[in-house]
Amino acid sequence: MSDIIRRKTRLVSVGDIKIGGGSPITVQSMLNTKTVDVDGSIKQIEKLRAVGCDLIRLAVPDENSAHAFGEIAKRTGLPLIADIHYNYKLAHLALDNGAKKIRMNPGNMQDFAQIKPLADRMRDLGVPVRVGVNGGSLDDRFKGMNEVDALVESALECANIFESAGMRDIVIAIKSSNTDINIRANEKLASMCDYPLHIGVTEAGTLRTGLVKSSIGIGTLLREGIGDTIRVSLSTDVVEEVLAGKKILQTLGIRKNAVEVVACPTCARTEIDVEEFANRVELLTANVEKPLTISILGCPLNGIGEGENSDLGIAGGKEKSVILKDGKIFKTVPSSEVFEEFKKLLDEKLV
Repeated sequence: MSDIIRRKTRLVSVGDIKIGGGSPITVQSMLNTKTVDVDGSIKQIEKLRAVGCDLIRLAVPDENSAHAFGEIAKRTGLPLIADIHYNYKLAHLALDNGAKKIRMNPGNMQDFAQIKPLADRMRDLGVPVRVGVNGGSLDDRFKGMNEVDALVESALECANIFESAGMRDIVIAIKSSNTDINIRANEKLASMCDYPLHIGVTEAGTLRTGLVKSSIGIGTLLREGIGDTIRVSLSTDVVEEVLAGKKILQTLGIRKNAVEVVACPTCARTEIDVEEFANRVELLTANVEKPLTISILGCPLNGIGEGENSDLGIAGGKEKSVILKDGKIFKTVPSSEVFEEFKKLLDEKLV
């Protein structure tokens, strides 16, 4: 059981999804489709929903995208987040088209006189703002400062302007591509406010590099009780962002009712495609809330013993493979049929 004591924050609602206030930590992602590609965007949203993504953000770089955002929101029925840069008019258009949260970056939306009418409208609609500050897009006024201080000061300045306009539904995200700066900046911010924090390492990189940087950057903060919603930023399929985010929460003991997939590292004795099977199982069970352990093991020599603590498992052989149930041999089947036979048993467990 996790012994993490979470930081106390105010509660913010994005549609029916809660952030902060002791609510479960949510996992976010952002579409990499063009928002004007309505069908393509909806297809990607469905992929994200299938693996349990809680909140989804879309870029709104122009008026056509704002109108497409409305069509996507209408057709999916989801509380979608509009990502706005440079133009307050686009924030208002996103609200016209059903945005349930607005992300704005004070580094490139510097006409703060425009915040008051936007804040008034968002408050009346019950739509929160995410003040999102990135190290690479800081206002020039902050660029002579230590980056940790600059990130914190920029975010709090903008949040305070929203707050002074009577708006309390505020989430802050400060991110750097430098993992150490990212951690220290969020630690400082957490000590200075009660806003819910969206955490992540921006521009983290490829699947390999991004997973390492994000696991350390996000995991360290979560272990300290900091963070109310997370996004793992990766230069790859957005589904991988969600899978990684959920796995970070599970590894820390924050997400308890989840499937744990155990897979061997493979060796010369391996007779099945362990990586493919394990990946397929992770995708099939990503949105399952049951504390199951599933083992995908490459050979029967060690695999049967290694699967003793699993609810289900495969121990692959050259011609025949073993399917395990509750840590014991359930049946032996031809290796060419093992995954389909295993999936039947898995489907029964997931009902």
